[in-house]
Amino acid sequence: MTDTYILGLNAFHGDSSACLLRNGIMVAAAEEERFRRIKHWAGFPSEAIRYCLAEAGISLAQVNHVALNQDGKANLGKKLAYTITKRPDLGMVLDRLRNKRERADVAEHLATAFPGERFTGQVHQVEHHMAHLSSAFHVSPFAEAVVVSVDGFGDFASAAWGVGRGTQIEVEDKVYFPHSLGIFYQALTQFIGFPNYGDEYKVMGLAPYGQPVYLEQMRKIVLLQPDGSFKLNLACFRHHNEKVEYEWEGGTPTVGALFSQGLVDLMGPARGKDEPLTQHHMDIARSVQAMYEEAFFHLLNTLHARHKLDAVAVAGGCGMNSVANGKILLKTPFKQVYVQSAAGDAGGAIGAAYSVWHELGGARGPVHDHAYWGPHFGNDAIGQVLQAKAADVAAQGCVVERMDDEAALCSQTAAAVARGEVVGWFQDRMEWGPRALGNRSIVGDPRRADMKDILNLKIKRRESFRPFAPSVLQSAVGEWFEQDADVPFMMQVYQIREAKRALIPAVAHVDGSGRLQSVYAHTNPRYHALISAFYEQTGVPMVLNTSFNENEPVVCTPAEALDCFLRTKMDVLVMGDWVVRRGSLAEPD
Repeated sequence: MTDTYILGLNAFHGDSSACLLRNGIMVAAAEEERFRRIKHWAGFPSEAIRYCLAEAGISLAQVNHVALNQDGKANLGKKLAYTITKRPDLGMVLDRLRNKRERADVAEHLATAFPGERFTGQVHQVEHHMAHLSSAFHVSPFAEAVVVSVDGFGDFASAAWGVGRGTQIEVEDKVYFPHSLGIFYQALTQFIGFPNYGDEYKVMGLAPYGQPVYLEQMRKIVLLQPDGSFKLNLACFRHHNEKVEYEWEGGTPTVGALFSQGLVDLMGPARGKDEPLTQHHMDIARSVQAMYEEAFFHLLNTLHARHKLDAVAVAGGCGMNSVANGKILLKTPFKQVYVQSAAGDAGGAIGAAYSVWHELGGARGPVHDHAYWGPHFGNDAIGQVLQAKAADVAAQGCVVERMDDEAALCSQTAAAVARGEVVGWFQDRMEWGPRALGNRSIVGDPRRADMKDILNLKIKRRESFRPFAPSVLQSAVGEWFEQDADVPFMMQVYQIREAKRALIPAVAHVDGSGRLQSVYAHTNPRYHALISAFYEQTGVPMVLNTSFNENEPVVCTPAEALDCFLRTKMDVLVMGDWVVRRGSLAEPD
């Protein structure tokens, strides 16, 4: 049988990415930012494509289909009706037409990025939310489920939902421009003084420090509808009738101010970027999160009442709201939840690819129970990097050692963590999605109340209110958390059992919650072995896990990991079987 290769793309948008399927089985997936070293890189994902082809050992000519997670013709009637009836700013219309032209010819972009190679396959444009729905359902463990996509905008819609059965997804309804929960959250994120693309997670981190005292005002901004959907009070926003500055090409995405004077009239003055964060801002953050959850659960509860299914799969940029995701089982009758590791726009590459695979008559493939689809580097390649940088390593008084005994490597690394040292942990294939899940991670001791401050001082240099996550042996989740759930991708926040919170202050947020990653021996044996060794030494079956980076995209290569180690105050770096530490590896006498 001839292999069928499908290249899935999220292009010309934030978190540009690529994935490759061979006969419906994932071969590789990565975000472009990891190669370009620019956060949320937007544009054409040429380097991610190059990696995917190299991982499969094929040329561009062997790709049969390219699937793009947007379709300019989708929802065309809605677009025309809006333009005719609402008469938005001409500059806004011209901007959208120009963007559409820039995105039109994928084959042309491939020819530019791969000179001398020829793509002779077929290009498929997959409606944005269908790609999100596919990315959630077609790789989930569910044969049948409610499927929900919620984000800012894509192809003139901001949300879509329906039911997935087998290889088919029946879309039931959508929310169309200009109404959007994603725009609501992004606009209020800007209002609180976090202007950068992707800053919404800061609002999630800040929310537990406040009270939802502005929820009534929020209910004047987001209007819940009887059918489970929602609308915006458009007097509070600019995006529907003014030209808002959007820049999606060749760098970090930027978005102009989305809120209007109407929001200021309702909520008071917006916080400037460098003005102090006060209790007022914390209360707004809590109210924003509470309103998002109210709207999200209103939709989910309506869908459960309609379809009476136990499982739900969630995607879209709002699917990254791990706090809300962690409450689905508590606030709705659903009994099972699946959120894939790249729920946002990057994950649309997977959904576009699987949509095309199933349109071609392909069968369901394996469940995505891990996210390790990125580049990997062997011990020889790591050794070459260490050799090339030997002078820099020696200049910092570091000792380099290779340890081929995995049990000893994990035991000694666990002992370093237990001593309060900060360890860079670089192993096997890079994670797909925004979370470090034990292969490109910085690891610390969850028992130390000062570990958050140590990490922020030594490496991360980020806001003190942002929490760090626990990576927990799956067998111990129920003992330490109030819900015994499988959360391999760190996409759900759960309450830590009250009796346990004081034992792990570094990963317990101010409200007693933790953004859980459950770790399995069959998907990540070495990370599981490290945590098991820490458990044996301390009685605590988890480590603190944060992404291996310093205000940059997560490291991809050994050279980037070593550079990050050397320019920060990390104590130990473990790359494959190689260990670099400031001083000797063994515990001092």
